[in-house]
Amino acid sequence: MAKAIVGGYVVPIDGDPIDGGTVLIDGGKIVAIGTEADVDIPEDAELVDAAGTWVLPGFIDAHAHLGVHEDGEGWAGNDTNEMTDPNGARFRAIDGIDPYEPGFDDALAGGVTSVVIKPGSGNPIGGQTIGVKTWGRSILDMIFAEHVSVKSALGENPKRVYGDKKQTPSTRLGVAAILREAFTKARNYQAKRAHAESEGKPHEVDLTMETLSKVLDGELYWDQHVHRADDIVTALRLADEFGYKLVINHGTEGHLIADLLASREVPVILGPLFTTKSKVELRNRTLRSAGILARAGVKIAITTDHPVIPINFLVYQAALAVKDGLDPVTALRSLTINPASMLGLDEQIGSLAPGLDADVVLWSGDPLDVMNRALRVFVRGDEVYHFDETLGEGVSKDRRYRETR
Repeated sequence: MAKAIVGGYVVPIDGDPIDGGTVLIDGGKIVAIGTEADVDIPEDAELVDAAGTWVLPGFIDAHAHLGVHEDGEGWAGNDTNEMTDPNGARFRAIDGIDPYEPGFDDALAGGVTSVVIKPGSGNPIGGQTIGVKTWGRSILDMIFAEHVSVKSALGENPKRVYGDKKQTPSTRLGVAAILREAFTKARNYQAKRAHAESEGKPHEVDLTMETLSKVLDGELYWDQHVHRADDIVTALRLADEFGYKLVINHGTEGHLIADLLASREVPVILGPLFTTKSKVELRNRTLRSAGILARAGVKIAITTDHPVIPINFLVYQAALAVKDGLDPVTALRSLTINPASMLGLDEQIGSLAPGLDADVVLWSGDPLDVMNRALRVFVRGDEVYHFDETLGEGVSKDRRYRETR
């Protein structure tokens, strides 16, 4: 059955706001958006009264460890880092995601409907990421993009992890060497594979090399964990050397070289912005960086790096970035269309437009005002969360199987 969200202040992100707008949904997709006069609502459609609310696309956290680093579970629920091999390209985040961890309900409370879940940053090459919805009964029905990117790390984390093991890489030199060696081997693997195929001969499949080959071929993005400005430049040099599609993750000192990033058209998934300066790489962390980067022409997204920062605080980071100079329009784009487009997901999520997933959130007002909250959340057109005024708390749709007799 079709569903029409009517009477709200609709903010499509890629287009002008519509006061008293209508969003028509059918089959889990947005069918139409416009004024009441513009949209032909079927007679049997379910009507959702959005009067007095702001209607926006669901927010996206493009760098989270949701489900692989579970809240309150300690080591038993932490599957973020397989820190036994510096080159973990064959590791996949999907294999460690628990959709029943409480962070998924927290995400809905913060209006976050999509996340790109990533392995951690202990390895130079951490593994493959995945795009999932924040509601579903199993990972199988949560996936919207199974193959997004490969996570990599420069800087303190891998050199600390493997330095403690007394093995390579224990320096920045070693970390960069691991990446160069990995991509050089992948190029050689591609050549051998092509030769075998040309002669009609079988070849041995190497899952690590297959993954890196997809990065070299542009099928997967390269998500580069990096904080310091000099490490960001190393990331740029490596991308030049091997020609992959680079996305800077964290980018703590990116504002120091904002002009360079802008000239190279390299996007930045920025954050988390609420942390203490707990290590040397974070000494120049500032809420001003979002505005500086955006004004220089860098496409930015904002991340919580959940569970480093609770995922429902995503919008609060954007709000405080606005306080420190980020344009409000760009702030909303940094939570929606920007993270979607920089990872090639904008044909599915990131705005309210026909053909996109019907991930829609009704807010009590402007979400950049911290006094407002998500009142109702729809994922693929299905209402999965509402704020109960009587209880004074949010209620998520139950994920558990209920036996009926």
